[in-house]
Amino acid sequence: MDTNTQEQGGLPEREVLQQRLAAIRPRLLAFARLQLSDQVYAEDLVQETLVSALESLDRFRGQAKFETWVFGILRHKLIDAIRLKGREITAEVDTNELDDADELFDERAHWTRGARPQQWVQPEESCERDNFWEVFDLCVFHLPKSAAQVFTMRELMGLDTTEICESLEITEKNCWVILHRARLKLRACLESGWFTKGEGEI
Repeated sequence: MDTNTQEQGGLPEREVLQQRLAAIRPRLLAFARLQLSDQVYAEDLVQETLVSALESLDRFRGQAKFETWVFGILRHKLIDAIRLKGREITAEVDTNELDDADELFDERAHWTRGARPQQWVQPEESCERDNFWEVFDLCVFHLPKSAAQVFTMRELMGLDTTEICESLEITEKNCWVILHRARLKLRACLESGWFTKGEGEI
């Protein structure tokens, strides 16, 4: 990408991207703090992410949204941190989220009849609209901490349940219950703020 191109108000494109980095820093920091118990380490990791992004601006091709590209850098750093620090990352599990676990899963840890979560109606199309991620952020960060932690580790960072359970010191069954609760609450929040209710299974 030619970072000398004039983009907004006569400013060089590189300077515009630097301003956008500063603007998304609070979101990056909120996400890092959600995953790491060490708040200072979370801030350091975000700073490393911003530095890496600045150093790599010439390699940003514009094939993804700029914010998504920067989040990808943080995502990789967080995954490395979680795998490296392991048990230092802890979750405050709300036992109320686990009370009816037996109603959700059978003895083989499979969904019981009627417990499987439903899918949204054409979320891909809605994700392309600018306001979607504002609603998404609002909903995720209003989840209970353990639910937000497990959901983001699984769905946004791509960690498998074994890694999540080891990092947070929870059982696989509890992990799936928390994840299910998070999806239900996130679904309700998104439906009230964005989607309309659909039918079908995922």
